[in-house]
Amino acid sequence: MKSGFFDKIVRRMDRLEPAEVQHYLLRLVQEKGFFEKVFEALQEGVILLDGEGTVTYVNRAACGFFGFQRDVIVGRKLAEGLRGFDWETLARSGGSVSRDLEVFYPENRYLNFYVTAIDEHEDLGFVMLIRDITTTRKLTEEKIESERVSALTLLAAGVAHELGNPLNSLTIHLQLMERRLRKVEGKHSAALLEMLRVAQVELKRLDFIIDQFLTAIRPTHPQLQSVQLNELMRESVDFLRPELKHSGVKVEFDLVSTLPPMPMDANQMKQAFYNLIRNACQAMPDGGTLNIASAFNDFEVRLTFSDTGRGISPDNMSNMFQPFFTTRQTGTGLGLLIVRRIVREHGGEIELESKEGQGTKVTIFLPLVEKKLRMLAAGDAQEVDSAAPKPQDGA
Repeated sequence: MKSGFFDKIVRRMDRLEPAEVQHYLLRLVQEKGFFEKVFEALQEGVILLDGEGTVTYVNRAACGFFGFQRDVIVGRKLAEGLRGFDWETLARSGGSVSRDLEVFYPENRYLNFYVTAIDEHEDLGFVMLIRDITTTRKLTEEKIESERVSALTLLAAGVAHELGNPLNSLTIHLQLMERRLRKVEGKHSAALLEMLRVAQVELKRLDFIIDQFLTAIRPTHPQLQSVQLNELMRESVDFLRPELKHSGVKVEFDLVSTLPPMPMDANQMKQAFYNLIRNACQAMPDGGTLNIASAFNDFEVRLTFSDTGRGISPDNMSNMFQPFFTTRQTGTGLGLLIVRRIVREHGGEIELESKEGQGTKVTIFLPLVEKKLRMLAAGDAQEVDSAAPKPQDGA
């Protein structure tokens, strides 16, 4: 630093009385303590640096964002605490700089930092302000996803309208051709009938893909009724038992018997379970084990489907909920999209975990609507449902 406030005080020392010096120093100490308390109370991170990028002060929030230890980072270059942080380039840019930064320690966050000179003329160094924008970024991503789904809904309506009539017409004409070919005798009739059959199969497949796409994104209103999830999962497995047996997949249950009934659309939730079970079955073509578990706490019910299949590569994980993305040649790429839509319409969320070669786990989180009363230890107040009537005065 060149000339600061303390330098000015020193230059005037010979003109100040001892009492005045003591007064000014006491005032400076009080103001310094006050501003430090203000900085410590801020949710935003504050880092003060000298002209060389050495940290002179860091508040509590900044320590939490970057995993700093105050006594270690103060007096050292900021670049030593933030690996890959190019302070030299920032300092040379001049003026103020605002950028976004992703950090992975002590936890994965998205931060926005703003760096500016405290006083360009006095060369008092720089101040760096840091905001946590993780939540804002997540909300933005959810908004973009919602807008994308809305656009897909409009596109699906147009596709269904434009393709529905031609598909019906093609199906009818192929049926008429089949009837006539069966009346024709000749060495080529059998081959023509086989080609016709292939065309009919592909038409049915195209119609199925369109129907699946509409099912995946069409807004629906679940018909809620009280359902026991454990029974629903067992029914879903029993329905797909022939497919599981054919693939050599063994199903193990780890279900909590005290799982409370849940208000939901049983048919929609079964459709979600069918998709997850089939996905697990197809991920284990040489056989394996599918573990289906249920658990709950005071706030949510958790259902997990864990297979011992080939898993999902890191490159594919981020695309698993994208429409039409599939790792199978015969897949439509809409199964997980349908599952997520059904789960979200029930107020829940879905989580996917996988390691290539070690299997995949899909977890469904559903909000627990009906909560049981819990009693606290003797001598404490009792927890009661907020909807329960309160005792009247004098009761």
